[in-house]
Formats: sequence, structure tokens, C-alpha cells
Amino acid sequence: MWRAKRIETGNQIVLGLSGRLQREQLSELKDALASHAPIHHLILDLADVKLVDQDTVCFLADCEAAGARLWNCPAYIRVWIADCRAARKSISG
Repeated sequence: MWRAKRIETGNQIVLGLSGRLQREQLSELKDALASHAPIHHLILDLADVKLVDQDTVCFLADCEAAGARLWNCPAYIRVWIADCRAARKSISG
């Protein structure tokens, strides 16, 4: 189970995510993000995230590539994001 807490700061939206973010929750998470703000005005605070899977990590990488910022991103998730990007780069050529 996961939750998102919305905090507005000027023209940016901070979504404080908490709980477990796994493939099963990705469609809900995508819907939540789409309803809050354009991706380039979005900050995802991962301080209270307890568990992520590879699909979620690649989704977070996509969000960041589209302009979202990741706050309080644990080091292991950063490493997995870099791995996801490297894997995609090697596949695309």
C-alpha cells in the first residue's frame, strides 16, 4: 500500500510518497501524478518510501528525465535508476 501527500510550494507541487511502490500500484501512481501538475513542476519526495521494484525505479527514472525532481531519494534507488538508464541506453544503441 502507498500514499501520496500533496504540498504546494509556489508554482511547484511536492508529492510526499510513502509505503510500497510496486508494479501493481504504478497505474494508480501515474494517475495521481497526472492529476497534480505538469511533470516539470513536480517534486517527488521519497523519504517515506519503504520498498520499490524495478518497474517503479524505471518509472521514477522516466519522471526525472521528463523534468520531475526526486527529493530524499535513497542511494540504492539512485544506483538502480542509473542502472535502468544504462540498460536502456545499451538496448537503444
